Amino acid sequence: MTFVLYDQERRVLETIVQYINRHGYAPLLREIAEIVGLSSPATVHEHVIALIEKGFLIKTGRFKRGFDLAPQLKKRELDNIESTLELPLFGLIAAGSPLEPHPDPSATFIVPASMISSGKPGYALKVKGESMKDDGILDGDYVIIEYAESASDGDIVIAFLQDTGFTTLKRFYKEGEHIVLKPANSQMQPIYAKNVTIQGKVVGLVRKF
Repeated sequence: MTFVLYDQERRVLETIVQYINRHGYAPLLREIAEIVGLSSPATVHEHVIALIEKGFLIKTGRFKRGFDLAPQLKKRELDNIESTLELPLFGLIAAGSPLEPHPDPSATFIVPASMISSGKPGYALKVKGESMKDDGILDGDYVIIEYAESASDGDIVIAFLQDTGFTTLKRFYKEGEHIVLKPANSQMQPIYAKNVTIQGKVVGLVRKF
């Protein structure tokens, strides 16, 4: 079974596991805060409560150390706990239309950290339309984008067409002096352009049911 945790929750849980394995009992909240680098034990307490609610920890009657590892959580199982990233959700991406900004400028989208290369920034967009349906990218899906200013043939990119002011989701190809942005839909024609700015490459997809 694969578990998903926020990054700080994972750091707190790893600290607790290591401490218990070393000492035989749980650390104090202030000890966790010092190890993890959090300024307030109250913040640690919030993470501990979340870990209890998710089943990683259990409440106990120990004085000042009121939690312990859940019986089913063993040290080796931490390898199956996947960290997450909180990416900005910029809006809707469609074929032949401007990028539509998300109505909430502070909107975010949670994805597994493994979707984005370590240390690289990214963002998420909601797909509008069926221009990439033959590649399995459907209307309503969320594409995960890693920032990039260049692309190789065959990459699925977010491309800004400087002559029209449109941003589109397509496969990138270079043919002579032209950039060709190809849809994955036999009913649609490719876009030929010279002035194209690459705003990122698709590295993942999330579909909500």
